[in-house]
Amino acid sequence: MDRSTAIVAALPLLWVSGLACAQDTVQSLRAEIANVEQTLQSLNARLDALEGKSPERQAAPAPAPVVAGAAAPVAAAGTSPPPATVPYAQATPPGYHSVLPPRDSVADPSTAASRADNTVSPTDPELKGFFAIPDTDTMIRLGGYAKLDAIADARAAGDQEQFVTSTIPVGSPNRDTSNFEVHAKQTRFSFEARRPTTHGNLRFYLENDFFGSSDSYEFRLRHAYGQLGNTYAGYGYSTFMDADSLPDTLDFAGPGGAAYLLVAGMHHSFSMGKGNTLTLGAENPETELDHPGVEAVSMDRVPDLSLVARMERDWGHLQLGAVARSLGYNADGHKETTYGGGASFSGSFTFSERELLLFGLLGGKGMSRYTADLTGSGLDAAIAADGDLEALPVYGGFVGYTHYWTQMWRSNLVYGELHLDGQDALAADAFKRSRYGALNLIWSPAPSWTMGMELLYGQLEQQDGRSADTMRLQGSLQYNFIK
Repeated sequence: MDRSTAIVAALPLLWVSGLACAQDTVQSLRAEIANVEQTLQSLNARLDALEGKSPERQAAPAPAPVVAGAAAPVAAAGTSPPPATVPYAQATPPGYHSVLPPRDSVADPSTAASRADNTVSPTDPELKGFFAIPDTDTMIRLGGYAKLDAIADARAAGDQEQFVTSTIPVGSPNRDTSNFEVHAKQTRFSFEARRPTTHGNLRFYLENDFFGSSDSYEFRLRHAYGQLGNTYAGYGYSTFMDADSLPDTLDFAGPGGAAYLLVAGMHHSFSMGKGNTLTLGAENPETELDHPGVEAVSMDRVPDLSLVARMERDWGHLQLGAVARSLGYNADGHKETTYGGGASFSGSFTFSERELLLFGLLGGKGMSRYTADLTGSGLDAAIAADGDLEALPVYGGFVGYTHYWTQMWRSNLVYGELHLDGQDALAADAFKRSRYGALNLIWSPAPSWTMGMELLYGQLEQQDGRSADTMRLQGSLQYNFIK
């Protein structure tokens, strides 16, 4: 057989052998691909377990926020490029979003408030201004605002920087003295950090203003707390108060009948489903005593305890709270204790896109410390002539109505009262009743710029029946750092 014939005869054998090898190679590649896919699935499962992702987030992963100054990601062929910025609320788990309707507020107490699972505030629904720390899941934000207040009092108002009705002078020879004041003490700075964890959303919040002194601009701490999931610890709003019910006023103090207290403590919220929560709190106790002529010191043995039930819906919210306190004093070895406490009911109702109603009611004994007008006044309890400690009854409330004339213009009408009983145990010039009224017109031509005018009325009545009142006109200009 010659060489040509041999080659021709061997061709079929070579073709069959090559086909077999090719099939083996394809099968081998398919097996390798299957092994790689299985390995990737295993790694993804481990990564999801470490990050604590829910099935919903695995099915629809949130877009990654864009870091300022970082290079923009390159879009794959056939896809749209990512947005230039992503609001933080869109890049977070569903638990961050609130069902409460959005609203505006000059003082904005809602942003700093603690919430179940660290959901967002109705005054800050998009959580704008956050940026990522590289190579971490932590997002941080620097916030706050600069605010200038011009204040004109028709008669002496006591506090010249905030409209605190309990400080209006009664029977003063200088009562008819008018006054004009300009200050920027409400200017505020805040730092906030958020991140998801396997135990829930973590939030750290720090905030200050400059009301630390009556005659200078001293730093005053307002909030310094952390919250992991539903567990809060630090310094800030009392569990008993409801920041979302406070009315929108240019005046920083607000109605004296509102529940208001900054205090160190801790609390935990329990989700009851469908926007309902139950919160149990323990806070730093401080018996504020009225003891003229008696060398006495307060005696605090157990923390103040609070229990708050809250319901949130798309029309607003309702909150019912209770606080229990142990009050006591020690004077030359003589010790006396008594118990105090009370309840509050507050909320908000959105009637339409242009109308909002806010309200708050409170009442009890030995709880003046938890009211806006009387905190720090020493009127939780009084020492009677026989040495007994008497918890003083207090009750009051407020109502506020907001109307949006346009997207840029809004007005607020607010009225509040606070009453304190205990004529037998108190001095004749002690607080008995205060009234607060406010009417304003606010213009916000841009989210970061707000200005307005406000007319305020206040009245103070003492235990002996004497009273005094005053009116204030306040104009404000505010620049927000991040809105």
